[in-house]
Amino acid sequence: MSGEDGRRVVARNRKARHEFEILETFEAGIELRGPEVKSLRAGAVSFQDSFARVEGGQVWLYSLHISPYEQANRYNVDPVRSRRLLLNRNEIRQLVVKTEEKGLTLVPLEIYFVRGYAKLTLAVARGKKLYDKRETLKRRQQDREARRAMGAG
Repeated sequence: MSGEDGRRVVARNRKARHEFEILETFEAGIELRGPEVKSLRAGAVSFQDSFARVEGGQVWLYSLHISPYEQANRYNVDPVRSRRLLLNRNEIRQLVVKTEEKGLTLVPLEIYFVRGYAKLTLAVARGKKLYDKRETLKRRQQDREARRAMGAG
């Protein structure tokens, strides 16, 4: 998967847009160990239940599963360890203010490589209620039917 502006997208958190209403996005670097980079390039990553949190003036990513790299054996690290996200001070300050608001959380949307560096799109999001999810699905179905009718006509 190649994205715009030279990005090579490795993985997308497809559930995030269904479960959350995305309010704002940030691009962050990820602090990784050597074997983790190799696994990422191979696409061995899972977003299930992953989230980010601001702690002690730094942003940490939790529960992102990067599978151990087969050839690295003893150099591999814990696949679900917490990883530091690299943002500038002003962005971290903005995230602190936004996440103090009730009901807002930080959710990873996608991981990609730009000029050899692993990057992550981090979103400030609000959890959707069940009826919001149904409304989104209904709207998507109506759009699909409208496109189909326009193409048939």
